[in-house]
Amino acid sequence: MAYDNGALDATLAAAAGDNPALLGELRAAFLESATRQLDLLKRARCDGNWNVAAMRLKGLAASFHAEELLAAADKALNAAPGEPMAIREIEGVINRFTRTVRP
Repeated sequence: MAYDNGALDATLAAAAGDNPALLGELRAAFLESATRQLDLLKRARCDGNWNVAAMRLKGLAASFHAEELLAAADKALNAAPGEPMAIREIEGVINRFTRTVRP
């Protein structure tokens, strides 16, 4: 599947306007938050912690129109805590986004 972060880029650009520094800060904040939620998801050992981390990740993805991350977080919500496939899918999405952000 090809990775298309067009909706995410458009959302960030709309929020930042003509301010490239703000655009960079928004990208960094998005990535930091997604990475933090992924870490919490990896460490979750019960349904409650797993669901909270997945819901936060899903909310973040929805807020920034990151469609692929939204779908991956939704899959995690339906998976058992610690499900390796769910974690790998979210990691892959975040890694692809990270590669597109670097100059």
